[in-house]
Amino acid sequence: MGRRRLVAVFFLSALCLAQAKRPFTFEDMMALQRVGEPQVSPDGRWVAFSAVKVDLKANTRTPHLWVVPLAGGEARQLTSGISGEDRPRWSPDGKQLAYISSQDGGSQVWVADFDGTAGTLTGDARRITSISTEADGELWSPDGQNILFVSSVYPDCKDDACNKARAEEKAMSKVKASIFTRLFYRHWSGYTGDKRSHLSVIPATGGVARDLTPGDHDVPPFQLGGNDLYAFSPDGKEVAFTSNISEVEATSTNNDLFVVPVTGGTPKKITDNPASDSTPRYSPDGKYIAYLAQVRPGYESDRFRLMLYDRATGQRKSLTENFDRWVGGFVWAPDSSRIYFVAEDKGEQPIHVVSLAGEDVNELERHTNDDLTVTPNGNTLLFTRMSVRAPSEIYTATFDPRAYCRTGYIGTPPTFPPKPPCHTTVEKLTHVNDSVLSHIEMRPLQSFWFTGAEKTRVEGFLLKPPNFDPHKKYPVKFLIHGGPQGAWHDTWSYRWNPELFAADGYVVVMINPRGSTGYGQKFIDQINGDWGGRPYVDLMRGMDYVERTYPFVDKDRECALGASYGGYMVNWILGHSTRFKCLVSHDGMFNTESAYGTTEELWFPEWEFKGTPWTNRAMYRRWSPHLSAASFKTPTLVVHGQLDYRLDVSEGLQLFTTLQRLGVPSKMLYFPDEGHWVLKPQNSQLWYKTVNQWVDTWVKK
Repeated sequence: MGRRRLVAVFFLSALCLAQAKRPFTFEDMMALQRVGEPQVSPDGRWVAFSAVKVDLKANTRTPHLWVVPLAGGEARQLTSGISGEDRPRWSPDGKQLAYISSQDGGSQVWVADFDGTAGTLTGDARRITSISTEADGELWSPDGQNILFVSSVYPDCKDDACNKARAEEKAMSKVKASIFTRLFYRHWSGYTGDKRSHLSVIPATGGVARDLTPGDHDVPPFQLGGNDLYAFSPDGKEVAFTSNISEVEATSTNNDLFVVPVTGGTPKKITDNPASDSTPRYSPDGKYIAYLAQVRPGYESDRFRLMLYDRATGQRKSLTENFDRWVGGFVWAPDSSRIYFVAEDKGEQPIHVVSLAGEDVNELERHTNDDLTVTPNGNTLLFTRMSVRAPSEIYTATFDPRAYCRTGYIGTPPTFPPKPPCHTTVEKLTHVNDSVLSHIEMRPLQSFWFTGAEKTRVEGFLLKPPNFDPHKKYPVKFLIHGGPQGAWHDTWSYRWNPELFAADGYVVVMINPRGSTGYGQKFIDQINGDWGGRPYVDLMRGMDYVERTYPFVDKDRECALGASYGGYMVNWILGHSTRFKCLVSHDGMFNTESAYGTTEELWFPEWEFKGTPWTNRAMYRRWSPHLSAASFKTPTLVVHGQLDYRLDVSEGLQLFTTLQRLGVPSKMLYFPDEGHWVLKPQNSQLWYKTVNQWVDTWVKK
């Protein structure tokens, strides 16, 4: 066979292989395993992690423990219990793994022996806790003697027998009424009742647990994922934790740090900042506690600084004072000389490093990264990475630990792209989802910049559909993010997946308007008191730019979709523009005054609208979508969950009622068993089906 013919055959084979790939489906998304944070074994040989498997037919999500050699190789599943196993944590000697499981009916701490040669669990797992209030969030003490965990208890109970009796009494009572005497009686998706989260410690071999944080306050406070808000000291003798002891928690963001001996005693408060202090992490040498802090009380979206507390002198300093980005998850280098952290920047979440002198903040690696950890020798950084085309997998970055990567990344970050990073290699360690993704055509996220309100540069993103033809015209799904202090990134989502929205022949457009994170604190602050102002202008000008710049976009077939603040903005658009053929409003604020009275984190509306409805009613009414109802004309799908206490279901009901009375084409998708997010697999399936069918109805004619 001639050379030309061989080339032709190879080309045709490659073409057929490429054509064999198909658009992404909901079933594909449910087949993907959801990889959790990596945990390196003390000897640096193994990496444990959890991966959640979804069974769409059974309507379940079940986590299991996995392990992969750090040197590379195939990952293997360690556990397969029906109830699942989550949150693996190594014992200090690496011979055991602690984890959380509900195999006996309630969430408890379990421990299993680990064979470091074979990379397998051996023998029968042992249940360490057996408390009626259940256990979660376990941590080994560095000396291996104790395990710390979180449990929600009745604060006036002195032991578990009391907690058990109280719970049984409530369960048996035919009266299900509750009496509230203070705010924060419900939060996000549940009623808090009379319980408080407390930290308890138990011997690693089992026994009686001891409550380290008694009292009528939550330890740790509620959080939406991320790093633990507590930690052991390196010698195992002390625990640092986060708590909010404000008299009215519903109006306060004033988290503080406390320390308490592991033997018990009165906790000592070590911060006096009136804003939030959280997420303590002891340096390996025990000299410092690093933590995250904000400086403006009552503002949950103030910049998070990386702080350093000297345990000997009590002095505190910021390591990132001149770094105009939010510090996210962080981890100490083993020699205590520096700290690695992630921070959002222009649609990605790069990894950075800072020395204890706090003089330089240097970028190590871009992309969208999280869940940092470092090997005991300090030579390798492990992290999860995702993109719009793939969910999280575990990666490694190997570099010279003495290098500080002089990228010039000091103060305000440089214009993208930065100078080359200093690591030597970045490798993908796990390949849990490769087999599913290999059959699917995924398009990359394309960034663009335009001039928004007040001549400010604003970034947006565009995603093309599978089998894209530049000569065709495509309808548009315009996605608006929540927060509002959030952002679209080159990142994966199971709830609002851009690839899935694009899969049935749509161009997806996403814009980060004023208020979005990753563009500096001033950019974030410019939404305060201006919810329907600059952000709305940014969004509309972004769509104007897309229509002018991309000839394949059909400007006569566009639909806008948003959730949370994105739902609010859809409601605002409903009364201020008719450019879209349809709208989807998920969990959106419709009436700013009624939303204030039915939410729980009151610090949020009081900051964003600069007061309460009775002290600054004009501000609330200025930005309330319901007052523009006379202008509603666009067909709108309303989505809301009964258990959404962040934005009460009444907001969705009010919107739907108004649309129906006005005769505007409308539909409501109501979930009695979901909160602010749609999490159950079959509910998610119905959500995507209903949303996509609604959009198709109005723009695919």
